[in-house]
Amino acid sequence: MSQPKDSQPKSNVNDGKPVVVTLQQYNDTKGHFSLVRNFRLADLVTIMNGFCGSFSLFSSANYLVTGDEYYLQNALLFPLGGLVFDFLDGKVARWRKSSSMLGQELDTLADLISFGIAPAVLAFVIGLRTTLDTVALACFICCGLARLARFNATVALIPKDATGKARYFEGLPIPSTLALVGLFSYWVKNGWIEGKEGLPGGVVTVWGESGGHGDLHVASLILGVWAAMMVSKTLRVPKL
Repeated sequence: MSQPKDSQPKSNVNDGKPVVVTLQQYNDTKGHFSLVRNFRLADLVTIMNGFCGSFSLFSSANYLVTGDEYYLQNALLFPLGGLVFDFLDGKVARWRKSSSMLGQELDTLADLISFGIAPAVLAFVIGLRTTLDTVALACFICCGLARLARFNATVALIPKDATGKARYFEGLPIPSTLALVGLFSYWVKNGWIEGKEGLPGGVVTVWGESGGHGDLHVASLILGVWAAMMVSKTLRVPKL
């Protein structure tokens, strides 16, 4: 993942250039596809991360429409492809000795799709569909969004090692949600999903009558805890 620079115009540089100069390149180019011409190889790799996350979303939708588990398997696999591209974009940037402010923003947006929205939609697809479940899923996505925004804003303040890399993450990094996707895959394999044996832990009624808006799947609590760990300031995860 590309690390954002300081946001102050006087000190912020990108490839050795001041921020104002770096931003001007996006304004000076003309033509319908001028934005594409400004992409670097690492940026295109990052976009493939977003492509994988998007394909996971469409596969989830196809499963809901058709009931064909082929689409569900694809939905579970594509976030893993997103992780591969998320790892490669930084490698390519270092190999090409080239990074960009555009790439930093692309990285954040692609991560939100592949590791925030796609896992939440997968959770909905396999059975977390009550009103309270969807509230938990929305909070999960928003915590992922907040976590990415905070990382961009505070990474410059985190202690660095000799190579200049941050020594740890504050809160769980959002790609960690692939552990949840792996858990969902295990549940799918065992038939512990909606329409088969049902989700582990079953449903509890928080208020009202059973079957109403007050129902909550116990499995939703897992995503709630994960969301809290993503935005935790005291949880420090060593950076490998």
